[in-house]
Amino acid sequence: MKAIALGAHILDILGKYVTEIPEGQGGTLIDEIRLSPAGAAGGTAVNLAKLGAETLSLGAVGTDDAGDVLIRALERFGVNCDGLARREGVQTSCTILPIRPTGERPALHVIGANATIDPDELPWDEIASADYLHVGGPEFLGPDNCVRVLEFCRQNDVTTSADILADGWPELLDMLAPALPHLDYLLPNEEQAMALTGEGDPVAAGKALLERGVGAIVITAGARGSVLVSPEGTLTVPAFEVEVVDTTGCGDAYSAGFLRALSLGHDSERAATIGAATAAQVAQGLGTDAGEFDLDKVLEFAESAPKLATA
Repeated sequence: MKAIALGAHILDILGKYVTEIPEGQGGTLIDEIRLSPAGAAGGTAVNLAKLGAETLSLGAVGTDDAGDVLIRALERFGVNCDGLARREGVQTSCTILPIRPTGERPALHVIGANATIDPDELPWDEIASADYLHVGGPEFLGPDNCVRVLEFCRQNDVTTSADILADGWPELLDMLAPALPHLDYLLPNEEQAMALTGEGDPVAAGKALLERGVGAIVITAGARGSVLVSPEGTLTVPAFEVEVVDTTGCGDAYSAGFLRALSLGHDSERAATIGAATAAQVAQGLGTDAGEFDLDKVLEFAESAPKLATA
């Protein structure tokens, strides 16, 4: 499988566990602080590489120290970073994540170099030769550029997927609407899907997104599993029962597992199970790159680990 992750590449600074922010110049001790390669493209790239895919990152980072750290971290997992442009005078995109004891995490984010991605710089020959292209944060590319990339992929038999980075709002859906009929899979979380569509539940949101022309919708819903909505119908796939440390990057891991499973010839339901199994590995550690696993371990886990109820 040759996969390309195009879009948001972020350096995360994570701390666990944070129960409160001290007032004034007060301080407090926490258990751990670490750096992690992340982003809707970068995090997916890391997990695709862990699962054995030949993975190329496309996007932009700064020429700052954060950019150096991010690229080294991606390359440590085998991600090819030749397609990450280095930008002078703009910082690498970074997020500060104080992780709560529940595994949830508020975010303090700087867009930085992710706002400077230029499709004219993309290696179109590499894209044409790929099996899959995942757009992480299509809102950074804009609708015209998304259409250009996705149309090119369809002309060259490259399967496409996307996951938005923003929280979601109806105007964003309208902005991205021209690109959606050219997209094979959209993989938002349930909060994003409902915010985009104004619907009150994931199934209705998935159906509304399907009406916009996407080939299929895969909506992650944390411990409640994931919902697949396609022209063939709707089904819910359970999540796995694990001790959650941090939910950062679980959606990116799910996307990677889902796409890797499709590349192995599995149907969407089985791919969703493998996506959930990949996310479960990441949830047990701190950061998007958490977990020592490969494809074999994920497939074994998917067969034997206990699942949570989907109700």
